[in-house]
Amino acid sequence: MKIAIGYKLKNSSWGGGNQFVTSLINAAKEKNHQIVFNLNDKNIDIILMVDPRTYSDEITFGSLEIIFYLLFINKNAIAVHRINECDERKNTKHMNFLLRLSNYSVDYTIFISQWLKKLSIYEKNKPSSVILNGGDSRIFKSKPNFSWDGSSPLKIVTHHWSPNLMKGFDVYVQLDNLLENPEWERKIEFTYIGNLPKGFKFKNSKHLRPINGKNLGNELAKHHIYISASINEPAGMHHIEGILCGLPIIFRNSGALPEYCFKYGISFEEKNFLPALIKMMDEYYYYKQIILNYPNNSLKMTNEYLNLFSTLIKRRGLIVTNRNLFRSPPLLVMNFIFVFMRLKNIIKYFIRIIIKIFQ
Repeated sequence: MKIAIGYKLKNSSWGGGNQFVTSLINAAKEKNHQIVFNLNDKNIDIILMVDPRTYSDEITFGSLEIIFYLLFINKNAIAVHRINECDERKNTKHMNFLLRLSNYSVDYTIFISQWLKKLSIYEKNKPSSVILNGGDSRIFKSKPNFSWDGSSPLKIVTHHWSPNLMKGFDVYVQLDNLLENPEWERKIEFTYIGNLPKGFKFKNSKHLRPINGKNLGNELAKHHIYISASINEPAGMHHIEGILCGLPIIFRNSGALPEYCFKYGISFEEKNFLPALIKMMDEYYYYKQIILNYPNNSLKMTNEYLNLFSTLIKRRGLIVTNRNLFRSPPLLVMNFIFVFMRLKNIIKYFIRIIIKIFQ
């Protein structure tokens, strides 16, 4: 099976999409599947669109390229759209519209949470399913983690690539302020790993720059519990990685977090996180045992993707027969706009290079 993934991997610390693609590539290669990152080959079996924003540097193809490929290069390829975004997560105004338009170019849709699937961001008569995200259990593992002794300060941690305020900074600020109280200063410590909003600084908490891979896994494992206060999180990877590292979680009852964290931690509503923290301190050892059975690892996730791809290939004849790529004329117009924006960025890049040469 030859799989085309519309994404260019980053070797540094990056968001959850980068980790997903890395896991899928590794799993596919272990099963002797071929991976390509463009639509140049004529014998592609599965086309996976992970992001329709072709004006972003890391995205190698989008819905317009998929339509062209299916119409003129290889009609027998199966196009799949993995949806992991929405306007609700960052208060944007364009993402849901773009997702709906781009979704017309594919045969099948995968959501990373049931919460995301309920939004109006795809063609609802199209076949779809939910595959939950999974962290790499070879990197994020509980073995190096030590249990809290109940008397020393409880070490709390979270990590986010995005500096967006909706990642939960309203709660993280409350936690930081709580450390000004001498009583709580003796009870807890808080570490934030990742990028911060511009001009933002913690006063009493430890801040580490973004790290990834084994270094991130080792750092998370130095703590006792994980907190995620992210608002309208479509799924994410951060909380999964924390739990896999042996950390019981307190999480905001928002977005897809309950789907991933229910049974494995304690939820809180809005900004009222302190009762959840106190309850976790009381029930820490119970949740410490429960999370040993946490199922959302990368092996489970990638197996579900690859099994689905194999099933779709078996149904190729019916899928191709029922395909109609001309259902949404606005899709073509929108994608030409995004391709133009992408070309505009490329032109700007070369202009900067030329300027540097002649300076």
